[in-house]
Amino acid sequence: MSDKILMKGNEALAEAAIRAGCRCFFGYPITPQTQLPEYMAKKMPKIGGTFLQSESEIAAINMVLGASAAGVRAMTSSSSPGISLKAEGISYLAGSDLPAVIVNIQRGGPGLGGIQPSQADYWQATRGLAHGDFRVLSLAPAGIQEAVDLMGTAFDLADKYRMPVMILGDGIIGQMMEPVRLPDPVTELPEKPWAAKGTRGARKHNILNSLYIQPEELERVVRERYERYAEVEKNEVRVETWLAEDADIIVTAYGSTARICRNAIRAARADGIKVGMVRPITLWPFPSAAYAEAAAHAKGFLDVEMSMGQMIDDVRLAIGCSRPVRFFGRTGGVVPTPAEIRAEIDALCKEVL
Repeated sequence: MSDKILMKGNEALAEAAIRAGCRCFFGYPITPQTQLPEYMAKKMPKIGGTFLQSESEIAAINMVLGASAAGVRAMTSSSSPGISLKAEGISYLAGSDLPAVIVNIQRGGPGLGGIQPSQADYWQATRGLAHGDFRVLSLAPAGIQEAVDLMGTAFDLADKYRMPVMILGDGIIGQMMEPVRLPDPVTELPEKPWAAKGTRGARKHNILNSLYIQPEELERVVRERYERYAEVEKNEVRVETWLAEDADIIVTAYGSTARICRNAIRAARADGIKVGMVRPITLWPFPSAAYAEAAAHAKGFLDVEMSMGQMIDDVRLAIGCSRPVRFFGRTGGVVPTPAEIRAEIDALCKEVL
């Protein structure tokens, strides 16, 4: 583990990926994540890795598929519209049971939208990333150190469950600078006996494929995949609770928005209002149990997002609609302020206390 150094979020993510054993990066520039591929372009050739700026986002994700099929730790990064272009390739990765890490530094949308921070890709990451029956494990860091720590986790989980893993950040996470401790480089990577990297006459050929002509065969492999997803839901949920044990009001948010909420919660606590936080770190699998536990004593929830309201659906489902859930969101690249969130806390208090 290194001493703390000051790094921009995008560059810290890139360095963390390299230290996690990533040796192939394929991407295409788009604001606000361009510093990540820029860093990879400088660093990868020096460590014997491969960096390639592809001709398109579609090409990039299919290059990730090829490298992953050969057993290499591979990743790509983009921002919202670029992730949409990668969707078909992500479905192919899932259908071929291939590990990969995908970073989305979200910007405002829909369409070209703007280049400012957003969280409007929650549905995309957790519900409809591409066609077919499949899941992507989605991790949402709230700061640069956590993003660095989750990068190694993302590669490990991708390999363990043979599935794509997304790190869902936003323009704040990508562009801000913070002191971080970088992990030591990994020295051993898991064996991948399924990889298509040559047999040397020692085994049968591995065939990696997402096409099944017979419907019964396709159904079988999809059901097997969902058994693996059930293991992910059982073992890989990550959540932070803060001041939630005695809270009458639970504020819930993820990513950089959760950091803004902390200031509003501190101010409310200073005025004698029992407010706490539940912050999902895995957006899928969603930490439903932590919400149900909080709902046992809380009078109401305030869901804060940089969107028109997407995670709120999962919050309501997690608590079985047993408590009021108030929503506050800014969108289009507008970042909520602690004062605005504090005002929403006060409004919810009047409703439920």
